[in-house]
Amino acid sequence: MATNCSTTSQMQVIAPQPSKTTPLHQFFAWREFLWGSIAGAFGEGMMHPVDTVKTRVQSQAIISGSQSQKSIRQMVHAVWKADGLRGFYRGITPGVTGSLATGATYFGFIESTKGWIEESHPSLGGHWAHFIAGAVGDTLGSFVYVPCEVMKQRMQVQGTRTSWGSAMKNNLVVKPGLQMYGYYSGMYQAGCSIWKEQGLRGLYAGYWSTLARDVPFAGLMVTFYEALKDLAEFGKQRWFPTLHLNSSIEGLLLGGLAGGFSAYLTTPLDVIKTRLQVQGSSTRYTGWSDAIYRIWKNEGVTGMFRGSIPRITWYIPASALTFMAVEFLRDHFNDELDDNNMRDVTNLLIENPG
Repeated sequence: MATNCSTTSQMQVIAPQPSKTTPLHQFFAWREFLWGSIAGAFGEGMMHPVDTVKTRVQSQAIISGSQSQKSIRQMVHAVWKADGLRGFYRGITPGVTGSLATGATYFGFIESTKGWIEESHPSLGGHWAHFIAGAVGDTLGSFVYVPCEVMKQRMQVQGTRTSWGSAMKNNLVVKPGLQMYGYYSGMYQAGCSIWKEQGLRGLYAGYWSTLARDVPFAGLMVTFYEALKDLAEFGKQRWFPTLHLNSSIEGLLLGGLAGGFSAYLTTPLDVIKTRLQVQGSSTRYTGWSDAIYRIWKNEGVTGMFRGSIPRITWYIPASALTFMAVEFLRDHFNDELDDNNMRDVTNLLIENPG
């Protein structure tokens, strides 16, 4: 009898093993949504000034015409001279807000769905699973990200009220008698103003061009990242078997490379998206195909890849910091949360033996 009780007690404290079929309520890796949102906001906040320069370089054709456009160095000098340090941080609030949403859905859905894709559709395993999971996650985040991106980019282009007033008066290329849009004092006022003037269409300006850029970018970035991780692991096993690289450092290095490759390949899509979102009611391009045609006709390959250097300069450290932050949060909090959950399960089983 004593043996029976002892055996029962021992059996009760054994943690239940997860079944092969994941329960619906455990399908979403909720921690990855949290880590992704923190990491996304962190990366955006750190690299926002570079993104401001990129946006201004790409939108010059709308603001000042396609002639005598500024180089990156000249643009940095112009922003500093006109607006000082705060000019580089215009639009940071909607930028961080959008990155919170995209980071959460991107990493959350990657971890939640890639295993399911590999298991339910073996032919889509490996890097295809990573590509699809990243693309789906980024697509879902776009419902919040795109309106934030529209507000962010217009605020970046405007700079301070004084410099925007000067641009409106002297340089702005719009149809005769048509004002582009008023000055935005903050995120809330920008959202209300765009909604009042253009409605939902204004807040989601360039939505399809954003998806056309971000779906391949998101898929490529996670695919490159996982491929580089596999390559690094192979290299360590073959040539440096004793080398131990901290996962945060690995995320920093490989995430930066993955972001840089993906950013360069999708630069033409980013140029189109930026110009469609910045133009406002002063319709220079009637749509995505018209933008491609006009940019290619007037500016050639240079126009399609305009802003590629600041884009890469932004994405290498931004992606590096984002992946580093995610790996750091996973290492330092996932195990602790798992240990706490295990203790809770064990205590519950001991207190309620059946």
